[in-house]
Amino acid sequence: MSKGDTRSKKAEYFTKLSQLLSGYNSIFMVNVDNVGSNQMHQIRIALRGEATVLMGKNTMVRRALKQLIPENPSYEKLLPFVKGNIGFVFTNGDLKTIRDTIVSNRVQAPAKAGAVAPCDVTVPAGNTGMEPGKTSFFQALGIPTKISRGTIEITNDVKLLTTGSKVGLSEATLLNMLNISPFTYGMTVVQVYDNGTVFPSSILDIEESALIDNILVALKSIASISLTIGVPTAASVPHTIINGYKNILAIALATEASFEAAEQLKERLANPELYAAAPAASAGGDSDNAPAASKKEEEPEESDDDMGFGLFD
Repeated sequence: MSKGDTRSKKAEYFTKLSQLLSGYNSIFMVNVDNVGSNQMHQIRIALRGEATVLMGKNTMVRRALKQLIPENPSYEKLLPFVKGNIGFVFTNGDLKTIRDTIVSNRVQAPAKAGAVAPCDVTVPAGNTGMEPGKTSFFQALGIPTKISRGTIEITNDVKLLTTGSKVGLSEATLLNMLNISPFTYGMTVVQVYDNGTVFPSSILDIEESALIDNILVALKSIASISLTIGVPTAASVPHTIINGYKNILAIALATEASFEAAEQLKERLANPELYAAAPAASAGGDSDNAPAASKKEEEPEESDDDMGFGLFD
């Protein structure tokens, strides 16, 4: 490829990245280790209409972002994550829905020597169907076996690999011999960029109710501190007004000063039996007399309808 072609491709990539950055508010920075071309194609299809996937060399991505930082300084927050096998997913859709679509497309794969185990791997107990001559192979890995009906049987479950450990040649060979493909690979979300803010995707799993509860706790704390030190804030002003109103009522009750609300309160305190009896009378008395009254009202209507004649007169 000539230098002219290289420059042309870089210019095209810069233009495309600029358009995507200006057209979308949110970006998923994704790791695509062990993601094949066919799997990438399936992910693009799943995201069609909702998000756009863009891959590129890290040096080219960094150069393009640095040129765009003067226009939008928040792009600088993306630079520390442009490392390894990274890519971008641009979207204006619901972040949690798009994230779930990205990570749900996974492909099962066998263990390869030298790979880092993304999860724990346990070899289950049971008959392997292998001939007794391979017993020493199991013994070398510390896997307990016995001979059953002329074949090797693993007597107990054995954890062969732990998350983050490197897969050795012996472990990879054994898993392949047992036809165990323990790993699944797909895109993983490294970081989320949303309107200038960068955060881990785990934030998307926080429920709205939990956020509201945390905000309410914070507001209560701010109100309490503000009331204690006497500094008014938006959180404390309603409490200050209510407390002031209570103090005014207390003064009115203790003195001859009065106003409409205080008069009503004084009346209730002076004649509590009136206000205690009123609800009971309206709830109990009316309901008890209602059937009798309705019956008395219905009787004249029946006599008027008959007009003194029988049904068959």
